[in-house]
Amino acid sequence: MNLTHLTKSLTLALTLSYSINTLALPSESRVPGGIAIIELDKVTSTQAPEATLNGQRVMVTQESGKWLAIVGIPLKAKIDEALTVKAAGKSYSFNISDNDYPEQRLTGIPSKYVEPDPKQVARWREESKVQNTAYKTWSEPNAPVLELAMPAQGPYSSAFGLKRFFNDQPRAPHSGLDIAAPDKSPIKVAAAGKVTAVGEYFFNGNTVIVDHGHGLSTMYCHMSRIDVKVGDQLELGEQIGLVGKTGRVTGPHLHWGVSLNNTRVDPLLFVKAQ
Repeated sequence: MNLTHLTKSLTLALTLSYSINTLALPSESRVPGGIAIIELDKVTSTQAPEATLNGQRVMVTQESGKWLAIVGIPLKAKIDEALTVKAAGKSYSFNISDNDYPEQRLTGIPSKYVEPDPKQVARWREESKVQNTAYKTWSEPNAPVLELAMPAQGPYSSAFGLKRFFNDQPRAPHSGLDIAAPDKSPIKVAAAGKVTAVGEYFFNGNTVIVDHGHGLSTMYCHMSRIDVKVGDQLELGEQIGLVGKTGRVTGPHLHWGVSLNNTRVDPLLFVKAQ
């Protein structure tokens, strides 16, 4: 091997070593709806350990020779109760802090979306089963995805975690990020992955769910058009449809959801500052 080839090989090796040891981890926020990064310091295996939270597998990655669990914290988690990750027969408990999410009051919502009749409730329950099955998907197609791209361009109209009131009636907290992108503007997948669910749902309207592996999924709702089908393999930035106003909405926008270990978390924790 001549000196030029040797120099190139050493440069490549150093570059690979640097990329392995300096992962672009999601932002840690130990609050309900946030992410905890837990060092599994009792694990000595060279193979990634299987880790769980409440029986649900969680993402594990390695940085600088250390195994890390990337854990989604449920919005309903209580601040006075420790959460425990289990891995390789060891337990790792951690506490969370409160996050006083603000209120959001929306009026003028059609009554069927506030007080649905029994038939509509039955429909919602069946649709929820499909979506929950998609969220529980566990696959390992590649290394864990630790960073997501914004799927649409526009201002944020509703933040994650808002305590929501529809026509003055309390409802579940907002489990995603609303992006007020123009009607019929493109929606692009936030990372490479596989489409696991597509449907026209009662509350969410036209919806796509994509599995990115290792317990990470993204959800795209209220679309005016869907351009993909279940089973499609997608590359980062590939168009999956158009922004719309289907389902329970007050105007065109994209509801973007992120699920980690079957737990909805703040999408912006996976997005690096622009």
